[in-house]
Amino acid sequence: MSKKYCYLFTEGNANMRELLGGKGANLAEMTNIGLPVPQGFTITTEACTQYYEDGQKINDEIFAEIMEYIEKMEGITGKKFGDMENPLLVSVRSGARASMPGMMDTILNLGLNETVVDVLAKKSGNPRWAWDCYRRFIQMYSDVVMEVGKKYFEQLIDKMKEARGVTQDVELTAEDLKELAGQFKAEYKSKIGQDFPTDPKEQLMGAVKAVFRSWDNPRANVYRRDNDIPYSWGTAVNVQSMAFGNMGDDCGTGVAFTRNPATGEKKLFGEFLTNAQGEDVVAGVRTPMPIAEMAEKFPEAFAQFENVCKTLEDHYRDMQDMEFTVEHGKLYMLQTRNGKRTAQAALKIACDLVDEGMIDEKKAVAMVEPRTLDTLLHPQFDAVALKESKVMGKALGASPGAASGKAVFSAEDAKAWAQRGEKVILVRLETSPEDIEGMKAAQGILTVRGGMTSHAAVVARGMGKCCVSGCGDIKMDEENKKFELAGKTYCEGDWLSLDGSTGNIYDGAVPTVDATIGGEFGRIMGWADKYRRLEVRTNADTPADAKKARELGAQGIGLCRTEHMFFNDDRIQAIREMICSDTVEQREKALAKLEPMQQGDFEGIYEAMEGCPVTIRFLDPPLHEFVPTEEADIEAMARDMGKTVEEIKAVIAGLHEFNPMMGHRGCRLSVTFPEIAKMQTRAVIKAALNVQARHPEWDLVPEIMIPLVGELKEFAYVKGIVTEVADALIKEAGSSLKYKVGNMIEIPRAAMCADDIAPISDFFSFGSNDLTQLVFGFSRDDAGKFLDAYYDKKIYENDPFAKLDQHGVGRLISNAARWGRSTNPDLHLGICGEHGGDPSSVEFCHKIGLDYVSCSPFRVPIARLAAAQAAIKDA
Repeated sequence: MSKKYCYLFTEGNANMRELLGGKGANLAEMTNIGLPVPQGFTITTEACTQYYEDGQKINDEIFAEIMEYIEKMEGITGKKFGDMENPLLVSVRSGARASMPGMMDTILNLGLNETVVDVLAKKSGNPRWAWDCYRRFIQMYSDVVMEVGKKYFEQLIDKMKEARGVTQDVELTAEDLKELAGQFKAEYKSKIGQDFPTDPKEQLMGAVKAVFRSWDNPRANVYRRDNDIPYSWGTAVNVQSMAFGNMGDDCGTGVAFTRNPATGEKKLFGEFLTNAQGEDVVAGVRTPMPIAEMAEKFPEAFAQFENVCKTLEDHYRDMQDMEFTVEHGKLYMLQTRNGKRTAQAALKIACDLVDEGMIDEKKAVAMVEPRTLDTLLHPQFDAVALKESKVMGKALGASPGAASGKAVFSAEDAKAWAQRGEKVILVRLETSPEDIEGMKAAQGILTVRGGMTSHAAVVARGMGKCCVSGCGDIKMDEENKKFELAGKTYCEGDWLSLDGSTGNIYDGAVPTVDATIGGEFGRIMGWADKYRRLEVRTNADTPADAKKARELGAQGIGLCRTEHMFFNDDRIQAIREMICSDTVEQREKALAKLEPMQQGDFEGIYEAMEGCPVTIRFLDPPLHEFVPTEEADIEAMARDMGKTVEEIKAVIAGLHEFNPMMGHRGCRLSVTFPEIAKMQTRAVIKAALNVQARHPEWDLVPEIMIPLVGELKEFAYVKGIVTEVADALIKEAGSSLKYKVGNMIEIPRAAMCADDIAPISDFFSFGSNDLTQLVFGFSRDDAGKFLDAYYDKKIYENDPFAKLDQHGVGRLISNAARWGRSTNPDLHLGICGEHGGDPSSVEFCHKIGLDYVSCSPFRVPIARLAAAQAAIKDA
């Protein structure tokens, strides 16, 4: 039996998300529960996948099925495409499996041509509405299907408004709009070289292809990479009969949330525009009224809408984001989905839903997106500095957070400036989906137009970016890269600050302070800790970082990089002295200067960790990283070392390696210079003895990690040095201190020989950064030069250094874990690369039975929540 590619809304339900996409599944579900939904059908995600397999063509089978479903739709609505009596007009919208707000394209009023527009004008007695629909359709179709930029049409509208002496689109008459439609079609012909299509079926197929194409546009690809949405999912297309919000003052359109998406407050939140279509609200072309005003304008429709909101929230047991239209006082529901929300709102909504008896703790933990927690932990404006800062303007606080940066006026500039290390604020009339990469690069976003449900607001909230929208007081001059606000002209590069909670816009850069975390954060984290199996440690090299991580719930340190302690001015001298030494005695003398410094650092870290496990990695980088490169610094080093500049240059030249990442580093340093491992062991053990004496109640067990091991004998050799020194010190102190010696698995050979190494190793920690480099065979520092080409060609969908490659690197980790435990059942297993804080990688670590993940301090809560979600999913 051949595949079914189309489903009427009456044929689907909420569980068919993979096939119908989120929007299609929810339209079907709303139809099933009796809500007023304009009827239509969904073309499945499998049709999209087939379209790409067929070389971006809609094959005959799918074409025939779409035509069959148009006839079914005509039967349901009693209207027909191109009919002279009762013409059918439809909207064509995308709807992927995962919500991708603002990323994909929509076309409204499809089915119009010169004849049909006349029929509508006469039948309705409302020619202004008919011509408004037609000019909108030409504009959207040209932009989305034929890729003629929006700006050409906007310029024609602005010119027309200027000529008529009006400021709003709604003030243009039927004749004006008819004239505009003619200008738009001429613009289309001049850009495309052919007439605007008049056959509704041809229009529909063009629109369907455009939606399929939009799955692969640059902004959708960027969004997917950021949100772990596989390319293979494809998007569905929803063809829905039109409900008109632009037929007059008893009509309108709106977007609303059942709770506030910025704060989580349980109160209907949204916006409404009379005599408008949905795109006007989302694109922010006109600044809308709050939803409460709809109650005064359309009391009956509003009462019905409030009931629909309650029905939907009770049904989905989550905050809903809805689009709706009122046509001559009658309500129509166009979409519902679980609403995008800020981290702060997500925590509050999850806790409130538990308190309201709607969901249990596990569901609450599962519904908070781990990566959004990042935004809660980052700095807010300093209250004292804020009082002294000048408020230049106030608009809508659309997405919380504090942001300071230099003004830039295009997405390209935001990206380019950010790549140079500049902090920027992206200032736009309104944002559009093309701006996604600039929004991502900016600290914050400021728009002149648009409300709380505009593209800028919704996308910024999803990204956790600060956003202030709809500041109508700004006089914008995008072309010359400047704007005026409160009598001051801001040019490109001028500093300003945004408060995304209050909507305030401040002059200059306002200093920030650390964030304070509210009670809901503690509740959700408490539930997460109750259900997770994986321990979460941190990567920390200083007592301050260790303390921060502990505050954020770290259960130990999974990676302390000792070389980071060597770069301070007072220490770099000693390490350079060691590098320049000609004899073992000279090296030991230089290392003796470093030992008390390292010991002091370790004591601070043990104290900050309050008896939790601390894994200390011995010196890892190649020695050339510690030597100077500038001539003046080389001369200073020669003076300090009592050598000539030539001698120092010879030492530096001797350290040169063709591939330092695979050179003389890690345990190879300890094999060549055992005195380094001896000094570091003394520092680790002496620090532990001192802290244990101060805190006998703590069960302190330092863990020494040998990096870059690839061979059993190599590990045995270095471990022998460590145990000899450590045992002697413990015996001398008359202590019963325990310690562990393990190794980092970051070389493929060590993973392949895990069963050999495990019997003499207390733990394995997978160094997933280096392991990824060596498995893929490319350098992390150079991969950026070519990875974009790999993303464009769909060879890779993600940066393997940010998201663990589960198929290749992951398989090696999984096998090494299994092989290691086969010869040492007590082997403790963890991961300490950057992947330890990535939610999908954390889930993988849970699945393969690791004991812990380790990540940077601010990612600890993300890992705790991701670990709990993995355990709940697995239960």
